[in-house]
Amino acid sequence: MSREVKGLILSRLIVLILIIMVPLSTFLIYNLVAFSLWYSIDPVLNFWLIKIIIPLVYGISWVFFLILFANRLANALDSFNEKIDVVPSRMKFFYGINAIYLLFIFIFPLITPIISILSFASFAWRLSTFRKEDWEDDTSVSFFTKLLMAIFALVPIFCTISIIHQYLDLSFYLWNNIWIPILPYLFIFSYSLFTALAIGSLVILLSNSGISDYEQFYSYNPSKKQNFWKVKILEVFLFGLFLYMDVTRYLGIYNYDVIDAFYFAGFIIIIFTSIVNYFRGKSEYKDFKGHFLGYLVAIIFIGSNVIFSSAEISEFLRVWSLILSAIIYIFILAYTFLTSE
Repeated sequence: MSREVKGLILSRLIVLILIIMVPLSTFLIYNLVAFSLWYSIDPVLNFWLIKIIIPLVYGISWVFFLILFANRLANALDSFNEKIDVVPSRMKFFYGINAIYLLFIFIFPLITPIISILSFASFAWRLSTFRKEDWEDDTSVSFFTKLLMAIFALVPIFCTISIIHQYLDLSFYLWNNIWIPILPYLFIFSYSLFTALAIGSLVILLSNSGISDYEQFYSYNPSKKQNFWKVKILEVFLFGLFLYMDVTRYLGIYNYDVIDAFYFAGFIIIIFTSIVNYFRGKSEYKDFKGHFLGYLVAIIFIGSNVIFSSAEISEFLRVWSLILSAIIYIFILAYTFLTSE
């Protein structure tokens, strides 16, 4: 079922935002990365191909692809929530941030040429067959249509070949200039969010006899839904407080070492609440979702910061727990999109 925010269908709104933001980000990337043509050093040609034509081709391709599959993508987003049982309902945002980073830095650049070739070929096919109303299983595609598809596909193929010798530089650029500089802030953001949610889970658990997932709880007890707004406000306040304390400490403005105590408390709380939530929820409601794997990934993530004194082990667990959570999101979303009607 589609979720609505003030009368707006959320999945449709996300698709609309993607249609606008993806081509804009494509232009931004190709105007920031120092690409050059392997077959020409002419600055004028380099400017027009790399700064204008190539991002325009890739941007148009993404717009065409997203419009073509707009309903399918929106339907996939609607059913996505039902399929992510491995992710705690109260921590989807925590994992979603990681998935967005991974998509933007690694997957988006790699699949863009493929999407572009398929989009241009599909556009040529639709342009040459739009008059045909009925298609049978044995209907053959005309030679003209195949030729037109090949000609159209040559445009993105040419764009890709023009920068293929430096294409991996894009991933390296995004890694070195975006991922690495923001990684400490991403950890701080995630720790602060996680700890605030953990404390909120404990408050809900204590006030509702052992169930800490309020989205699931009020589905069984609609009359208590309103009470959880107070917990949400508390979580927002705590998140802002923890974020402020850790950022100012990282920047050397103030030394709030007490934040480590909050992180350790959040680690203990989430272990306790996840265990109690699983057994008490299952005992009271047959269809209650335990979200064991989702909690496990989150516990590994924050536990790596508060338990392991070895920087190497801590860094390894933190990074790979982030990547694992992102892979879970991306895999399930891709599966949902491919199997959606």
